[in-house]
Amino acid sequence: QVLLVESGGGLVQTGGSLRLACVASGSRFSIRTMAWYHQAPGKQRELAASITTSDTTHYADSVKGRFTISMDNAKNTVYLQMNSLKAEDTGVYYCNLATDTFPSYMYWGQGTQVTVSS
Repeated sequence: QVLLVESGGGLVQTGGSLRLACVASGSRFSIRTMAWYHQAPGKQRELAASITTSDTTHYADSVKGRFTISMDNAKNTVYLQMNSLKAEDTGVYYCNLATDTFPSYMYWGQGTQVTVSS
């Protein structure tokens, strides 16, 4: 099993910044992809950003130019630097990890609340 522990969420004003972190621990595993998913109130969970161990990144159009995802392979940690935050970014952010195995397994964090206020 893999445990994902998130931190960094909270309340921030429009235009402000937050930095989320997620640390993976547990049994032996290797990482294929780590990602952050965003679930706005009343909406489905959607991919915000993802990164592979080779540093291939993907961003949702809504966060491009404002968010940056990075991963520290040695520490099994993924970060999400969130800048120029706006109200639409409000919601729960979930850390996700896909193992580099066959078959691949997917793990989820507990989610952390981000609230952007005026």
